[in-house]
Amino acid sequence: MSVTRRTTFAAALAAPALLAATPMPAAAQPAAARQAPGFYRFKVGTFEVTVINDGYNRRPNPAEGFIRNAEPAAVRATLEAAMLPTDHLDIPFNITVVNTGSDLILFDTGTGGLLAPTAGTMWDNLAAAGIDPAAITKIAFTHFHGDHVSGLVTREGQPRFARAELIVPEAEWAFWMGDSAPQQPATMVKGRFGAYPAERIKRIASTAEVATGVTGVATHGHTPGHTCYTIANGNASVLVLGDVTNHPAINVTNPGWHAVFDMDAAAAEATRRALFDRAAADRTLIIGYHWPFPSLGRVRRAGNGYEVVAQPWTTAL
Repeated sequence: MSVTRRTTFAAALAAPALLAATPMPAAAQPAAARQAPGFYRFKVGTFEVTVINDGYNRRPNPAEGFIRNAEPAAVRATLEAAMLPTDHLDIPFNITVVNTGSDLILFDTGTGGLLAPTAGTMWDNLAAAGIDPAAITKIAFTHFHGDHVSGLVTREGQPRFARAELIVPEAEWAFWMGDSAPQQPATMVKGRFGAYPAERIKRIASTAEVATGVTGVATHGHTPGHTCYTIANGNASVLVLGDVTNHPAINVTNPGWHAVFDMDAAAAEATRRALFDRAAADRTLIIGYHWPFPSLGRVRRAGNGYEVVAQPWTTAL
């Protein structure tokens, strides 16, 4: 039979009817209905670094009240430029673990599942990464806001880390344990650390060496004793950022913007600009606590601010 335009058109019209009459096979398996484990591992020299995701917090209407010194229209424009929604902002939480061979060091302890209902995935992701909280030898804190210290304890207030030494910046400790800190968050901080014996809490200067290859960087402003940490081994290094920035679409792009959580906004801005100027010049690899997972990248100058250049994901270790 010869094929003409008419017969081809007729066959095309008949095809959907034939498909509708043909029973569809059953699905091979049910949908997974959950995300893959959130951890990413890479090497810094001979050190093994693992970034652990602890979920996120959804902040509604970020153009209103989140940035103290920017008009709502400017915040919305920044979110739109980053192809993000403007009615909410999902702020990630990412915890860092480094295995130096002699120490297993955790940086901050996340939300502990005690804050946002969309956070608290750290425990499952630690387990998926093969990291036992009981094996952690040191916990180095960037600062004491609730999303960084709440993982110290269970919902019942019991300690989660059986043997870890808690390493705290002296200026941060002095502020929150003193009389000038806001009462409600200070009570929270005292409760988290109070679950541990005093002899396991080590106060250090913000520039002190935490362990071989791990050194503090004073970045005060977001809180009075805010501290970042450099992990260095061989010719490689990475900076554990803490809260020098919040989500990069906010105050990496706009380093002069003052987030509502910055306790000394002017000092936080000065710290951010100085740190990023140096990091951009040195092409420093950074782990951003509130950057999209796996939160690993570098900053470079862009317009009046900076932008994050994500580190390429790789299966190699």
